Parts: sequence; C-alpha cells; structure tokens
Amino acid sequence: MPNKEPLESGQEALEASKEFAENFAKIVAQSQALVTEFLNNQPKTPVDPDPAHVGQTFMELMNKMMADPAKIVEAQAALWKNYMDLWQNAARRASGEETKPLVTPETGDKRFKSEEWSQNQIFDYIKQSYLMTTNWIQDTVAHVDGLDEQTKKKAEFYTKIYTDALSPSNFFWSNPDVLKKTMETKGENLVHGLENMLDDLKRGKGQISPKMTDDSAFEVGRNIAVTPGKVIFENDLMQLLQYEPATKEVYKRPLLITPPWINKFYILDLKSENSFIKWCTEQGYTVFVISWVNPDERHVDKTFESYMSEGILAALDAIETSIGEREVTTIGYCIGGTLMAATLAYLAAIGEDDRIKATTFFAAQLDFEEAGDLLVFTDEDHIRMVEERMKDSGYLEGKEMANTFNLLRSNDLIWSFVINNYMMGKTPFPFDLLYWNSDATNMPHKMHSFYLRNMYQKNLLRQPGALTLGGQPIDLKKVKTPVFIQASKEDHIAPFKSVFKNTQMFSGPTELMLAGSGHIAGVINHPAAKKYQHWTNTKKKKYDTAEEWLADATEHPGSWWPYWDKWLSKKSGPKVPARDPSKGKLKPIEDAPGSYVKIKAKPYTGPKKNGGGT
Repeated sequence: MPNKEPLESGQEALEASKEFAENFAKIVAQSQALVTEFLNNQPKTPVDPDPAHVGQTFMELMNKMMADPAKIVEAQAALWKNYMDLWQNAARRASGEETKPLVTPETGDKRFKSEEWSQNQIFDYIKQSYLMTTNWIQDTVAHVDGLDEQTKKKAEFYTKIYTDALSPSNFFWSNPDVLKKTMETKGENLVHGLENMLDDLKRGKGQISPKMTDDSAFEVGRNIAVTPGKVIFENDLMQLLQYEPATKEVYKRPLLITPPWINKFYILDLKSENSFIKWCTEQGYTVFVISWVNPDERHVDKTFESYMSEGILAALDAIETSIGEREVTTIGYCIGGTLMAATLAYLAAIGEDDRIKATTFFAAQLDFEEAGDLLVFTDEDHIRMVEERMKDSGYLEGKEMANTFNLLRSNDLIWSFVINNYMMGKTPFPFDLLYWNSDATNMPHKMHSFYLRNMYQKNLLRQPGALTLGGQPIDLKKVKTPVFIQASKEDHIAPFKSVFKNTQMFSGPTELMLAGSGHIAGVINHPAAKKYQHWTNTKKKKYDTAEEWLADATEHPGSWWPYWDKWLSKKSGPKVPARDPSKGKLKPIEDAPGSYVKIKAKPYTGPKKNGGGT
C-alpha cells in the first residue's frame, strides 16, 4: 500500500500557504485603509512638530557631552567591552556550557516574561543586548555634567521613553510570542490586529490610542459604582453624594471625601469587594463624596478657588443643612488633597477651622519640589504648550492628561496594549480599573493653569501667604487640625519623599503611614484581599527625611485601612442613629452615583456655526 503521509503533509502545507496568502491580502487591504484613515484625519494647517522642545533638550545634552570628549570615549569603550563580554558569553552557551546572563530585566518588567526570551539563545542574546544598551544609554545621560536640573530631568525622561519604544518586544520580527502566534494562526492575528488598529484610529479621529479594556463590559451605576446612596445637592461644578448606612448606628461626625477632579470618583467604589466607600459605611461612617462635573466650554471661568468654594465649602454647607452637623472629618485624594489642604488653610484664616475636626490625605502633595516624573511636564515650555491647547476651547481635553499619565508608565500602559491588540490580534480583557483609567475628564483652563503654575512650577502652597483664596492669604502652618497622611512606597505620581514633607507643613498633630504598591493599589487595598503591606512609626521623634522615618518604621502585612479606621474613629464623635439619605432636610435629586460621573469627556470641535463657543 503506498504511503499517504507525504501527500497529506503536502496538502496541509498547501492549505497553510493558501491561508497565509489570503491573510496577507487582507493585511495589505487593511494597511491601505489605515493609511487612508490616517491621512484623512490629519490637520489641514501646519502643526509644530516639536511643541515640547524635545529636540532642544537633546541639543543641550549633546553640547554638554561634546564638552568632555574623553568621557565619551571612555563610555564608548565600556559599551564595546560589554558587547564583547556578551558575545563571548553567548558563544560559550552555544558550545554547551552553562552560563549566567550578564544582564537581566528589572523586577516587574513584564516585557520578557515569556520563556522563549531565556531559553532561545537568539532571543536571549537580543534581549540582553537591548538591556545592556539601554542601561548604558540611560547611565551615560544621567552622568552628563553641566545640565540644569530641569533639562537633566527632561533628558533622562525622554531617553527612557525612546529606549522603551525601541524594545525588541515591540517589533514583529524580534518578538518570539508574536512570531509563534503568527505561525499558529497563519497570520490571522495580524489581520485582527490591523482591524483593532483601524478601529482605534477611527475612534481617535486620526490618532492611535490602543484600547485598554472592553468598554462594553462596564457601566457606571450598573456593575461599578453601585454602593447605594443619593445625590442630595448639586451645582455647576459638583454633585454631593450621601451613601446609605450599613450599620444601625454611625459616628456623629460625617466623613466628606474629596477625590481628584482629574479622574472620576468611582476609583473609590469600583466593585463591592474592593470599594473603599462601601467599607467605610460598614465601619459606621456617614459617607459623603464629591462627584466633580466633567467640564466643557460652560466651565471656562472656573478657577482653583471655584473648586474650593463651589466644591468643598458648598459640600460642608449642604451637609450641615441636610443632617444638621457642622463638624465633619474629611479625606482629600491626590490633587483633591492639595485642594483640601488649601481649604483648611482658608478656614483657619477666617476663623472657621473648627468645621473640619480631622483630615486624611491619600497620596497628596503639598510641597512639589520632589514631585517625581510629572515635573518633566511642568516647565515653562510644557505649560505654554498646554495653555495654547486650552486657548480656543477653554479646557484641556481629558485625553491629553490621560496620554501624559500613560507616558509615565509606557511599557505597561502603551506598549503592552500595542503588542496585545495590534500584533497578537487580541481583544482587550475586561478590567474595571483600566475602564476607570480610560474614563477621562477635562480640566477648565483657568483652574488647570493656576494649578500647574502655582503648585508644580512655583511651589507656592508651602510658602506662607504666597497664595490668596477667597481674599485671604493662606498659611498651612496655621492649620491645627489633626492630620493622617497616607503615602505609597512605589508611587510615581506622588512619591513618598514628596508626600513625607506633609508631616512638616502643619502645626497640628500629624500621623504618617506608608502603604505598599503605587498611586492606586496603595490606596485601594481592601482588607479581605490580604495584599501588600504597610509601615507605621509610632516613635515620638521628629524625622528630617523619609528615609530616616522608614528606617525606624514597623512593617505590617495586609491593608492599612483598619489602622486608619482606629485613628479616625477616635476623632468622629459618639455613635448616633444611622442617617437615611432619603430623609434629610435636602430632598434627594437622584440615586447614586449620580449623572455627573456618567458624563464623558467632551472633545473640542471648534466654534459653533452660530458664533457661540469660546
């Protein structure tokens, strides 16, 4: 009987080739559609190719480097020696000898987690060569003498952005997982990937922004932000939510939470199993939360002072009217904490500092001298660029700030999705945190410009009397309110070193607690999850630096929420019967989470045809 295996094998190869050919034809067609869509959506008027003056930064860097040729030669010699060592190491491994890698990815670097990057000699060599070169470039830039501090920060940041972009994991021919997927699917992954890219290009009107999650999987008020409550007050800038009690008795003093206006408040109420708001009601607090509006051209005249008077102060008055309580405790999260601190100083200036009996700061900065990577975006060039973009519309589009924050963690928040969505051809996984991260908010022109210039650029909040709000020069040193300060060890937006300085800002008692993880996970860490850790320091000592404080601190496993609850409960007064938000003196407007939080960031489309607009 004749052997049929060669015939069948040949038939399979023919069919595979046919599938590849068909998919390649689809790829060509999709590529043409992509180019057409891109060209059709480009601005008709010329745009500045380098509005942030990145080129000027690198020109200054090169000038300083060329001033010391011997240092350049020394650095190049070190790089070539590293290459020779790597080549020799690879040769020994190829001959069968066991060798250890000369360079490995940093802890938490997910780009090279596939086994192929280590087991396959070719890809291992590519990986090590890239890491070696990247480390050399970044180290060389970091040790250039003569640059001013701001230019140095910009050069280091942009260098990292570029080296991250050039990672071999971001390219088809040098990513083993993509090559494997392409062979398995006969190129179908690339067809789906180009479809995803075309959809993103259309959604972004000519700009590609990879989707982070399946947006259709979530709906605010349906499966996220579902803790029951009522909107009891609203104005042009915010809605005030009061949540239903979860206990028969509650602390007399209610808790008012001020979230950042740069994001939606429901990061504190994503799901019932990790909701900070729900957990607080379960501990016996009457919880009020400010839900900021998503600004558009109607809010062009809103200022930082507006967010104080129409935000926190209006909320305090509404709480007093509704449940009869003048004294409250408060939380300020991120820039909501910056606003809260300024409000405390204002209340102290007008003699009403007795209204807030205790304040907690979540990842909030008051001294911006060491404010981390975001300082790169707050020099004069960047602020002028942002102000120019806000000039016509009266607000900064939410996607602009979202892009900035994504750049700070480009490997995790940009390139991982480029690989997953475009090269692997996968649909983004439903993830509530990434849905929230993509739910951008706009910023009013006057408020945002004030914040960037007076906080980040001039650092005026720490200077007594340098800022005036409501006609009052404010001074944080006049604040005697007890303060609890939460910082996160791996926070890149509000670094621990920066947040630590809050302990030196007030004249009242302060307590610092350091959480594990970063800007979000360090705050949102439900005790039931039993994740991460936190550090406390109860020694009655004055510490000059964050490092000194941490050296004396005690590490504890798990969430810090119960520790904070012990602190706040002692400052929240006696227990009283629970308060039903439907039965207060202010008639409920609608159910929580309200309508303001559901407003999507409105892109600017130019002046209205009837002459309206800004």
